Amino acid sequence: MEMVETAKALRGGEFLVKDQDPMNVFIPEEYSEEQLMIKDMVNDFIDQEIMPNIEKLEKLDIDLTKQLLTKAGELGLLGTAFPEEYGGSMQDFVTNMLLTECMSRSRSFSLSLGAHTGIGMLPILYFGNEEQKAKYLPILVEGKKYAAYCLTEPGSGSDALAAKSKAVLSDDGKHYILNGQKMWITNGGFADVFVVFAKINGEQFTGFIVERDWEGVSTGAEEWKLGIKGSSTRQVFFENVKVPVENVLGKIGKGHRIAFNILNVGRIKLGAGTIGAAKELATASVQYANERHQFKQPLSNFGAIKHKLAEQATRIWAVESAVYRGSNDIKLMEHHSQEEGQPLAEALLGAAEEYAIECALMKVWGSEVLDFVVDEGLQIYGGMGYSEEAPMASAYRDSRINRIFEGTNEINRMLSVDRVFKKALKGELDLMGPAMAVQKELTSMPDMTPPEGKYGRELKMIKNMKKMFLMVAGATAQKFMANLEKEQEILMMIADVMGDIYVAESAMLRAIKLAETRGEEAAAVELDMARVYLDDAIERAALNARRTVCSWAEGDMLKTLVMGVKRYAKYMPINSKETRRRIAAKLIAENKYPF
Repeated sequence: MEMVETAKALRGGEFLVKDQDPMNVFIPEEYSEEQLMIKDMVNDFIDQEIMPNIEKLEKLDIDLTKQLLTKAGELGLLGTAFPEEYGGSMQDFVTNMLLTECMSRSRSFSLSLGAHTGIGMLPILYFGNEEQKAKYLPILVEGKKYAAYCLTEPGSGSDALAAKSKAVLSDDGKHYILNGQKMWITNGGFADVFVVFAKINGEQFTGFIVERDWEGVSTGAEEWKLGIKGSSTRQVFFENVKVPVENVLGKIGKGHRIAFNILNVGRIKLGAGTIGAAKELATASVQYANERHQFKQPLSNFGAIKHKLAEQATRIWAVESAVYRGSNDIKLMEHHSQEEGQPLAEALLGAAEEYAIECALMKVWGSEVLDFVVDEGLQIYGGMGYSEEAPMASAYRDSRINRIFEGTNEINRMLSVDRVFKKALKGELDLMGPAMAVQKELTSMPDMTPPEGKYGRELKMIKNMKKMFLMVAGATAQKFMANLEKEQEILMMIADVMGDIYVAESAMLRAIKLAETRGEEAAAVELDMARVYLDDAIERAALNARRTVCSWAEGDMLKTLVMGVKRYAKYMPINSKETRRRIAAKLIAENKYPF
C-alpha cells in the first residue's frame, strides 16, 4: 500500500487504501497554548456558571438557560466558528472540536449551546447571502437571540425529503406562505430564529430563515423525554406564515444540500462531545472503584473491575485518536481550499463533505463508546448506580439519544459505505487498484516472514485489516452492483469493518507518535491501549467480514473468501489480561481518566 507523506495528501476514505506516517497525524497531545487556554476558559465557565446551577438547568429552567447562553456569548464561546465581521473569533476546526468536547460536561446545556451554534447558525454562515449573515449572525453570536433547526416532521425523520411542510409564493411575489409542522426541535421553547425546511409548491425542497415573532409561528408543549431533560424540545407549527422572499436560505430546490451537509459537521462534533462525556464518566467510575470497599478491600483491587476500567479507557482513547485525526484532516483541507481562493463558507462546507465517511463513522463510534462507558460505569457502581444520587442514572438516560441524533447509527453506517463506493465510482478514491492487488495476492503463497521493526506486528495487522476489507467489499460490490443499497445488513457489517480499521489505525498512529517523540517508556500505557484495541478490532473485523461473505457467497467462492479472511486475520495475540491490568493500574493510581 502507498505511504502518505503528508497529512494533506490523505483524502476522505483513503485510510482504507493508504498507510499514513504517524509523524504526520495530529494527536490531542499537540494542542497549542492558545487551544489549552480556550479549554481552560470553557472549563472555568462550566465550573463557575453551569455546575452550581446544574439541578435547575436539568429541571428545564429556560430563563436560566437563556441567561447562561448570553453569558457564553459575552465570553466569546458562541462565536468561535464564525468570522470576525459577524462578531466571532473564527478558531480552526480542531479548536472548535475541543470546545465541543469540553462543553459536554455541562450535560443538557451543551445541547442548547450546540444546537444554537451548530445546526442553528452554521446554515446561515454556509448558505446565507451577505444580507442574511449581517442581519442574523451578530445577534446570535452575542447570545442576544437564539437559534434552532427545523427539519424533522411527524412523517419524515431519516427520510428528510419526505417532508410535507409547504411554501407557496404569494400573489404579489413578496412572500412565501409557509404551512407545516416540525417536531423534536432542540431549543424549540425559546429560539428566536429558525432554519426551516419546506417544499415550494410541494416539490422543491428549500431552506428558509423564519423568525419566532412572525404571525402564524407557534410551539407545542415541552416534550417529556427519557433523558436530556434540561434541553428544550418542542414541536413548532407554521400556519400561513408570511416569509419574505429574501429569507430563502440558499438556492430554491437545493435545501437538501443544507440539510445533509450541515449534518456532516454535526456528526463529527457529536463524536467529540460523546468522548468528553465519556471521560467524565470514566473518572467517576475509577473514583467510585477506589472509594467503595467490599470484602475488606477497594473494588479497584478486583480483576473484573480492573478489566472494566481498562476497557472504558481504551475505547475512549482510541476513538478520541480517530476523532481528532479526522478533525485535523478537515482543518487542513479548509485551509488548503482557502489558500486556493475558495470563499470561507465553501471551504468549510467542502472539507466536511470530503470527510463525510469519517464524520459518519465517528458519530457511530463515539455514541456507542459513550453508551458502553456509562453502562459499565453503572455496573461498577452496582446498586448505587441505579440511584439518582449517583451520576450514572441520569448519564445512562442522557447517553441514549446520541445513537439517534444527527441520523441514526444505522443510517450513518449505511451512508459511510455508500459514500465509499460513490467516491470510487467517481474516481475520487482508488479502490479498484488495491482490490485487484489483493485478489492477485490471494493466489500466491502467504508471506510467512515475521514483521520487521518495533511496531511491525501492529502495522502488519492494520494492513491486513485493510486487505480484508478490500477483498470482502470488492467481491460483495461485484455480486450486488447497484442492488447493494438494498442489502442493509451487509452494508452495516462492512461499515463496522471500516470503522474498526479507522479507529484501530488512529490509535496505533497516536501511540507510535507518542513513543517516538517521548520515548517508549513514557508512552507505555498508550501503546498498551492501542494494542488492546487493535487485537479486539481485528477479531471483530474478521467476524463481520465472514458474516458478510456468508450472506451471499456459496461453494468455491465462499471457501476462497473465508480462507482469505482467515489469512488476513492471522496474528500473534498479546496477553490482554496483563495489558489491561497495566492500563487499570494507571487509572487507579491517578484516581481519574488521566489521558
